[in-house]
This record gives sequence, structure tokens and C-alpha cells, in this order.
Amino acid sequence: MTHAVVLGATGQIGRAAVDALTRDGSEVTAVSRGGDRDARWPKDVRVVRADREDDAALSAAVGEGCDVLVDMVAYGEREARQLVSLAGRVGSAVVISSVSVYEDDSGRNFDTQAEPDGFPAYPVPITEAQRTVRPGDGSYSTGKAALERELLAAGDRLPVTLLRAGAIHGPYCRTPRELYFVKRNLDGRRRRVLAHGGASRFHPASVRNIAELIRLAAPRPGTRVLNAVDPDAPTVAEIAAAIDAVMGVRTQDVLLDGPPVDGVGDTPWTVPAPVVCDMSAAREQLGYRPVVRYADALPETVAFIEERLAGRDWREAYPKMFKAYGDLFDYAAEDAWAEGR
Repeated sequence: MTHAVVLGATGQIGRAAVDALTRDGSEVTAVSRGGDRDARWPKDVRVVRADREDDAALSAAVGEGCDVLVDMVAYGEREARQLVSLAGRVGSAVVISSVSVYEDDSGRNFDTQAEPDGFPAYPVPITEAQRTVRPGDGSYSTGKAALERELLAAGDRLPVTLLRAGAIHGPYCRTPRELYFVKRNLDGRRRRVLAHGGASRFHPASVRNIAELIRLAAPRPGTRVLNAVDPDAPTVAEIAAAIDAVMGVRTQDVLLDGPPVDGVGDTPWTVPAPVVCDMSAAREQLGYRPVVRYADALPETVAFIEERLAGRDWREAYPKMFKAYGDLFDYAAEDAWAEGR
């Protein structure tokens, strides 16, 4: 039996990972700041309250040791060094990284996208061999690159599987991109404007597929970097239509040939060039097969968002989403644009 310690166990990926590991027969210690227990977990899941920023608390959570430590909440060099310091008691690690570490062959990346012609032109699909941003502490992307660098350098002491996740979706997400279309449908908006002809593609990653990768990597120690995305990368127009189908509504698409106009036509998936990742390495190295497709995972996601929104302002329900994207629902600006066409 594999003993797994899961850090960030009550987050969106953590809940799915604990579920996948326990169903596979692993003994699981679920670590989170609140020390909460998901009602779906088996009773034999050990729950520990600890803040991973506290070195002593993290060490105590690991206890005498574990076969694999699964980390959802490592963001930079400091967390990497924390993990490496546990090498004597941890057999291997599985750590969540991000596709945002990639940069194109001209040095453009997610941190340059606000600059003129700053959005990266990635190959389609992106393999794990694609160059990455310079490690640092100036942004989420450079922090993840620093995390990767430190862990890969210590691979002889602590074998690590790094999973570069795409646009994560599923229940318990604090920044669900699906909110954009779910709320519009709830508000009775039956027309939507989509920039770039509705053809933007930003590869989604179901928490269930990421959990499956974690399940497969846990008993197979090794130092590797793998993309972690769904089997399909739908366009933003296809995503919108799929959410409509789940909610039983019909919406007219108004397609812009170019970028958003003063924010009109923008969505959390809207990008001027595709971000699509290759999953061949995961298949070859872990025997990975996806457990769910994007559209099939939507009913659970939509239901969770609807329940969270019920009777609440969306900014109260999803404050992190508001902070990241600003006002996603400026209907007045959209209507003014439509009248002026």
C-alpha cells in the first residue's frame, strides 16, 4: 500500500487527488490549512491541519515519512527547498506546475502578453521540450519556473513528477472561467460577442484528469516533467455552446474578426494565438489515458457555480476571479457597442 501525503488537500485538485488515490488503494494523509474533511472521502483518510509555509508544521504532517508527497500549493523556490529538505523521509513527489512557464522562440510568454505583439506564438501542440521563462520571483510564471528548476536539480535526492496544468476546471475552483458564460445565461443574456472569431483555444485541464496523472505517478517514482491537460482543446465558441447545452439555453454568437473592442468580446479564454499542449509524454511514461472530456465534466462544474452564485453578488462569491479579471459583466458597454455597430 502506498502512503501519500497530499498538501492542499481541500483545494480543487486536492479533493480529486485524494479521491483518486484512495480509490486506488493508497493510504492518504490529507493536509490543509483548515484541516477540513471532504464528505466523499473514506473515513480512513487521515486529516491534518497545517500551513505548508510553516516548516515545522509541514515536517510534522509528513511524520515518520511517506512514499509520495503530492503538492498542490508550491509556487516558488522556497517551497521547492522545503520539499527537498524532506528527501530523507519522502520517497518521491508529485508537484503541480503550470503551462504558463512556457515561452515562445522569440521570448514571449504570459508575462509579456499585455505588450504590443506580446502574446506568445507557441507551436501547436506544445511539448515539454518547449523553452521556459527565466526563473525568478517576479510573477506566478517565473515562480513556477524557479520551483521546477530547484526540484529538477535535486532529482537524485527526491524524484519528482512536475505536472504543467492548463486552464484548470472543476468544482471548488476559486477562479472558474466557466463563470463567464454561466452568469450570462443566468442573467438572461441571449447574445454574446466573441473576439478572434470565437476561435481562441486555451487548453483546459479537468481536476479529474490531473488527479489521474497523480494517481499514476504516485507509485512510479521518477524525475520528469509532463503536461497536464484534457484530451480536447475546444474553441471559446465551442465552450460557450457546451455550457449553453448544459443549462438548456440558446444564445446568438456575434463574432469579431479581431481582438476585443474596449473589453467587448473578451472572455477568460480569449487569446490571439492558440495555447494547446501535447500529452504524448504522459501516455508513454505513465500509460495515461484521460478519464473525462471537457464537455462531459461541465454539468458538475456548472452546478457548483450556480449553487455558489445563488443569492450572492458574483464578486462576493468569487472575489479572486474579480481581482484577476475585473468586471467581466459590463453589459452596458456591450449593449452600447452593439447599438453603435
